[in-house]
Amino acid sequence: EPSVLPSAAPNLLLNGTLGIAVGMATNIPPHNLREVADATAYLIDNKDATTEDLLQFIQGPDFPTAWVIFNNKDIHHAYITGRGGIVCRGVAEIVEEGKDTQIIISSIPYRVNKSTLIEKIAELVREKKIEGIKGLRDESAKDIRIAIDIKNGGHPQKVLNSLYKHTQLEETFHLNLVALVDGVPQTLSLKSILEQFIL
Repeated sequence: EPSVLPSAAPNLLLNGTLGIAVGMATNIPPHNLREVADATAYLIDNKDATTEDLLQFIQGPDFPTAWVIFNNKDIHHAYITGRGGIVCRGVAEIVEEGKDTQIIISSIPYRVNKSTLIEKIAELVREKKIEGIKGLRDESAKDIRIAIDIKNGGHPQKVLNSLYKHTQLEETFHLNLVALVDGVPQTLSLKSILEQFIL
């Protein structure tokens, strides 16, 4: 019975994984196929390459919901040490049409449920923790589109900042690169994961 099956690319990085075990947890985000393939090929040709060298190919996680990641330092630290927090935001813009102002949310963070996010915004408005919103609609079809109507005289940027602060429109993804190496769980750097795949 084979303990390892052949693979054309390191699926652990490509697909990502979330797992919790006794005293151990792993949280690996998905990555871009082209970036991972380029980094793997570079490491095969340059065995002394550092994780910093590999990060010129792998820019960071490649989440399917197209959110925005902040702070390259956090990304580099997480991949070098094997753990760390990466601050991510959904995409939102302020749209003005005549006297009407809206905030349009066109993407939400990875693993955030759209319905839960909308319910949370409505709850914050009811509790008056966020002021300046007069309407909230889910206009999503194939793509995500949440429309938030701003009251006349309201401050849309202030409302948007409150949404980032109080809802899952801004999230910290806690990267934790834990994997089994010869049956033993280890926290690995990006280079170590690729080295284990190349072996």
